This record gives sequence, C-alpha cells and structure tokens, in this order.
Amino acid sequence: MGTTPWMAANVLPPAIKAFRQHRPDLRIRLFDGNQGTIVRRVVAGKLDLGLGIFGMIPEVRGVPFFRFSLMVVRPDNNADFNRVSTKWSALNGESLISLTSNYPHSQLIDTQLAKSGISCKRAQTVNLLDTQISLVESGEGIAIIPSFGLPACRSRKVTMSELVEPVVTLEFRQISHRGRRLQEEASEFSAFLKKYIATWAGEAGIL
Repeated sequence: MGTTPWMAANVLPPAIKAFRQHRPDLRIRLFDGNQGTIVRRVVAGKLDLGLGIFGMIPEVRGVPFFRFSLMVVRPDNNADFNRVSTKWSALNGESLISLTSNYPHSQLIDTQLAKSGISCKRAQTVNLLDTQISLVESGEGIAIIPSFGLPACRSRKVTMSELVEPVVTLEFRQISHRGRRLQEEASEFSAFLKKYIATWAGEAGIL
C-alpha cells in the first residue's frame, strides 16, 4: 500500500501492527511518497493499493475511503481562538503558512479563500505538515490543515478549530489498477484499515 508520508508515519504502522494480530501470516509493504508517485506505481502494478486525496484518474479504480474537514491552527497564546470552530471570514488579513501546491488540499484551500473573498498575507511555503505546524507554534502565522493533522498538533503549543461557514471537507480515496482484480488479501487489509481509521479518528476527535 502507498500513502502520503504523514499517514505512512503516523497511522499505517500501528494499523499494520493491529492487523497482524489477526493475520500474522500476511506481509504488508508500505510505500511513502507523493500522490503522483503513488498513482504511477499503482498503474505500473508496483502497488496493490494507494490511499490519499486523488481526483478522477482513467487508469485507476477509485473508491471513497474516509472524509476529513479543514481546520485552522494558531499559536496557543490567544485564548480568544481556543474554540471548537472558526469562521472562514475570521482569517481575513492573517499571515498564512502554506504547503506547496502539489498537495491537493492546498489547491482546495486556495479555491475556498478566493470563493469567500478572503485575503491572507502569504507567509512561508513549506513541504511538510510537521514543519508547517512548528512554524505556527513559533508565531510565524496560521495554517489551514486537514483534520487528520490533529495528533501532530497535540505535541505543539497550538490551538486547532474546525473552519465553518462553510465546512469544507476533503475525501481520502483508495485507488487500485482498473484492469486488475484486487487480491483477496489486499481487500481484507483495506476493510480492516477503514475500520481502524474510523476508530483512530473518533478517538482523536476528528470525525
């Protein structure tokens, strides 16, 4: 299975460990990479499954897997923003620390900001979610991240709240080669992983 580096580092290893309690005989190989590389490996038959924010791709079969919402992350030195939700309009004029445009949710964020008529000052653009959150903690600006990033925020002095009016969601999709039948073992692990993520997300408070 291939997925993005953050999910590969923080979600998949404990899921694989839990799965082995049921199927110790099944070996799972994990690939961490960007979306484009995952797609190419699925098409080439080097990966059975890919998990991430994928659009419609002719060569692969994509099915919905899990849905996350967008959240705003701020330094925790302002109690006024220590709340469950924040309106998009409250971001106007803020310094925004972004991920590079090759992240699909970065494009979704830019689209929503433009649609809402919100103008943010562009601060730094970085490659990794952990770097983004660390810069927020240092007071360099705010960040808009998917809710699956909540566990990474818990070890930092930041606050995180759901963006509302509107609530914007992004869907993780599972992809596989359109012309090949998915192996039974891969389907078994996929079904287990979906339940595992639902439990993990619920415990993390990001459903």
